[in-house]
Amino acid sequence: MSKYIVVIDKAGANYSAHVPDLPGCVAAANTIEETEDLIREAIEFHLEGMRAHGEEIPEPTAILREVEVSTR
Repeated sequence: MSKYIVVIDKAGANYSAHVPDLPGCVAAANTIEETEDLIREAIEFHLEGMRAHGEEIPEPTAILREVEVSTR
């Protein structure tokens, strides 16, 4: 089992998500919870498609860090 970093952005009235290690793997929904559920499904579907096409599944490489900056 692998863990991929998912980036969730507020996009107007909804949320969108993408996976830096899996280009083209995206989802969008009205709530963060729905978006998380959909991106999980999207990742599974994306990996399924890669396997079906004989592509190598990439290991997660994205690194998550929070950077604190002054907003003044």
